Amino acid sequence: MIELEGVPELIDPVMVAAFEGWNDAGDAASGAVAHLDREWKGEVFAALDAEDYYDFQVNRPTVFLEHGVRKITWPTTRLSVVRIGGAKPRDLVLVRGIEPSMRWRSFCNELLGFAHELGVEMVVILGALLGDTPHTRPVPVSGVTSDPDLARTMDLEETKYEGPTGIVGVLQEACTHAGVPAVSLWAAVPHYVSQPPNPKATLALLNRLEDLIDVRIPLGELPEDARAWQLGVDQLAAEDSEVAEYVQTLEEARDTADLPEASGDAIAREFERYLRRRDPSAADGPGDGSYLRDTSGGPRASKRKPEPSAEEPPVEPEPDEPGDDSPEA
Repeated sequence: MIELEGVPELIDPVMVAAFEGWNDAGDAASGAVAHLDREWKGEVFAALDAEDYYDFQVNRPTVFLEHGVRKITWPTTRLSVVRIGGAKPRDLVLVRGIEPSMRWRSFCNELLGFAHELGVEMVVILGALLGDTPHTRPVPVSGVTSDPDLARTMDLEETKYEGPTGIVGVLQEACTHAGVPAVSLWAAVPHYVSQPPNPKATLALLNRLEDLIDVRIPLGELPEDARAWQLGVDQLAAEDSEVAEYVQTLEEARDTADLPEASGDAIAREFERYLRRRDPSAADGPGDGSYLRDTSGGPRASKRKPEPSAEEPPVEPEPDEPGDDSPEA
């Protein structure tokens, strides 16, 4: 039984999750959730037991000193909650951790237990993969789901991928079978510059998340970090003629593929985002930041449980293949 006595009833909560490891090229996805947690001052209310899910020879604990006392930080997955202020406040449940080493089904069931107790309306899982995409162009972000109705109503792709999967695909399948609406957002990271961090890909994921759940996300210094990252890669590419020629080839292929979209939905989305950011009534702050400590015991939102979907399980692409920029689910 999951008991959350310190967390009061949430407002239209959405769970946003990302996991370090196989599905996190350039640390773009985990960096996005970390940004949300930092900007909105998230308060941790739960952590999964590291002993249940992690091989400590693969993900080793770290030792640190605090006021002269040695302490250990264990690899795990933590849940925090943030409240988005403004005219239409809502809550986000942030899940940030490391892809587990074992017991993936139990891991997903435990996360879904939290989602059910908190009344989560939708789960959004962030991921990043390596692809044949130039660093000089906007980062492609695909939104995919295994639910055909959700794909139709939210303008998403219905996944058709088959092959190896990571925790993102397994968690989305678990959500589907539990009747919880779930979406995966995938950013394509240039395979020739895959070292973390990649603030440009993180920024692209956050922009797409804004559109998906209709909130305004404070970006802080992230846009400037993304520009600095691209300038640095430009300089490195310019020093190697073969790399520069390869980047130009990718640019030409990308520009040709994007021509039909240049005057359509992409421009409309950018214009809507521009208007949203000009709206002074859309507050960035999380309120007073103290609502987690309200233990008055008010009623928690009930979680409606729709009928489980019978659709095919979600799957995703092999991130290790540089030429594969199709998203998983």
